[in-house]
Amino acid sequence: MTASTTDHADVVIVGTGHGGAQAAIALRQQGHEGSILMIGRDNAPPYERPPLSKEYLAGDKGFQRIMIRPEKFWAEKGIALKLGAAVTAIDAAAHRITISDGSMVTYRKLIWSGGGDPRRLPVPGAVLPGVFYVRDKSDADTMMLALERGASRAVVIGGGYIGLEAAAVLRKLGCEVVLVEMLPRLLARVAGEELSRFYAEEHRRQGVDVRLETGVQAVLGEDAGKVTGVRLDNGEEVACDMVVVGIGIVPAVGPLIAAGAAGSNGVDVDEYCRTTLDDIYAIGDCAAHANRYADNAVIRLESVQNAHDMANTVARAIMGEKEAYEALPWFWSNQYDLKLQTAGLNLGYDQTVLRGDPEARKFTVVYLKNGVPIAFDCVGTMKDYVQGRKLLESGVGRIDPALLADPEVALKDLI
Repeated sequence: MTASTTDHADVVIVGTGHGGAQAAIALRQQGHEGSILMIGRDNAPPYERPPLSKEYLAGDKGFQRIMIRPEKFWAEKGIALKLGAAVTAIDAAAHRITISDGSMVTYRKLIWSGGGDPRRLPVPGAVLPGVFYVRDKSDADTMMLALERGASRAVVIGGGYIGLEAAAVLRKLGCEVVLVEMLPRLLARVAGEELSRFYAEEHRRQGVDVRLETGVQAVLGEDAGKVTGVRLDNGEEVACDMVVVGIGIVPAVGPLIAAGAAGSNGVDVDEYCRTTLDDIYAIGDCAAHANRYADNAVIRLESVQNAHDMANTVARAIMGEKEAYEALPWFWSNQYDLKLQTAGLNLGYDQTVLRGDPEARKFTVVYLKNGVPIAFDCVGTMKDYVQGRKLLESGVGRIDPALLADPEVALKDLI
């Protein structure tokens, strides 16, 4: 259900992903009785984004199963939705926003949960039909339509989680897949060598042609615009009828920065997720914050956990119950029949400990900094993940690496 033009809302939420949806839900749960308006560029009611490159693309989950709440929920809770619309300008002094349809809305509080836009491939041919970015439902739907029409050879550009998940789904659907990554290993920005090596071997075992230290010069196409291949930086041309790009996002904060909010990588927020503009908060992928699990370095976190917990922080602050954001970061990735669960942040690690056996496809990588555990990557080891989270939250100090490496030693016993 889409809201009609609204001239005022007590709380305006920009973005209908996890963060925006949870902010609205949390406000109602905590007794907020004022009007709430959610504005989203997406044409669909709030839904989960992570399954787009996994279960939704694979056809394992229909749209109804990835909706954050049934569509009628929002109207029942008095939460208005203005979909297919973007905020184009903010007048912070007047507490007023301008929307892409030309309407204006005043607010008492504004929560920016704009997320990010896919980083575009900067090569000739990158705008041809058949080049896909899996960021929202329409992206995934268009990609699914191409598959239904017979696309069967794909080049995936980017060896991060989005690229790997897309490659896994495409292999499951029977496509030939070539995956190219410019860096010397997969997941180089987010994981240690043990995990990188494991996933490279796993994808190759599943039939993916993994090319490391390989860039792309151009996307090739016919006169009619159909993708026919990719030219690699070594001059080789790889034939394909589909290109999937997963090379990161650009924080969607343009109107905030133009209105005077501080920020260079996203928008800066304090421990209560407040921007430097009065009565404006920012949460989720676009919010740069000092994180205690990164030695208080200012970072952005692109995860459901971060969006969800920041939303709760903002809802409490608006309701007069300030509680600083200090949640432990966690992530997950599904590839083939493997589930990776990550707890903590491995920024600045100087040692890794392997716990378990990658050959058995069941192991944990422990990241240490000065002898102190700071993060866990758990592949098929749910118990390690659960206990590892508690260990990190306890603020435990140095631990003997030999104890961490022994799978018979329960992590909970090291707290």
